[in-house]
Amino acid sequence: MEISTTALRAKRSCASGYRWFARRFTSAAEYLKVIDALVDDGRVDDACWLIDRFGPVDTVRVLDELSAPAYAFPGSLQVRHGVDVDTVLRVGGSLSAGGGVRAGTLLVVDADLRCGGGLQAERLRCGGDLVAGWSVEAHGSLVCRGDLRVQGDLGCVGALTVGGTLVVAGDLEVGGHADCGKSLRAGGHVVCGEGLKVGHGVQAAGDVRSGVHLDAGWGVVAGGDIVAEGAIRAGESLVAGGEVRSGDGYGVHAGSSVRREAWSSCGRVVSRTRPGELRSGAWLPAAEGA
Repeated sequence: MEISTTALRAKRSCASGYRWFARRFTSAAEYLKVIDALVDDGRVDDACWLIDRFGPVDTVRVLDELSAPAYAFPGSLQVRHGVDVDTVLRVGGSLSAGGGVRAGTLLVVDADLRCGGGLQAERLRCGGDLVAGWSVEAHGSLVCRGDLRVQGDLGCVGALTVGGTLVVAGDLEVGGHADCGKSLRAGGHVVCGEGLKVGHGVQAAGDVRSGVHLDAGWGVVAGGDIVAEGAIRAGESLVAGGEVRSGDGYGVHAGSSVRREAWSSCGRVVSRTRPGELRSGAWLPAAEGA
């Protein structure tokens, strides 16, 4: 694919970017060469704009390591060791790294992202599956359109959106709202500063806590407490090793997706003490219901 002044006009490029291209290239230039030239000249925002408008390519670039102030590439990147970028890292295809990955401000990968170590960015967007060999830390928002699997802890200061299944070996801590399209499993605690919404079920070895409402399409199983500052709503059962407690004035709703006659098996609320605001579901003491 070639980029020309005619193509840039058709895509309504900014005046500054158009002038840069006209000075840098006397005629139409190959897509990858234009991206690399933009990155070399410190115009990574223009490189990202170009990838957004002209899309990804099938090219795979293999590097031993990647360390740069900023980096953009419309194809897939395979990095044998680690990735360390001060500001923006934009990849039009997939990103695979043998070590950790760090992007100071923004990390955008349109396809899958896999790294053998930890992952750190201010804001992170992944268009496919995300797999990290250690902990993941986002100082802002984190969006993963596919499955998200983390071998350590996952910390997200802003909102967390996962299109598929979310599996965290350690603790999950989200400062904003957490939305998971399928199931959520954690080897430690699940703590959300705002609401927690899960399309299927939640399973955690520790507590499950939500700063607003807690909604699960199926059920919630926690080794510790299940607590929300708002309502707790589950399509099937709520099973806690500790207590199940909703916020003041809000209820605990279990078995909302099954017939009332099936609550004893599919709409149980298992906890050490009976929830004070139990609106639906059949309560059983933790010892009996375990």
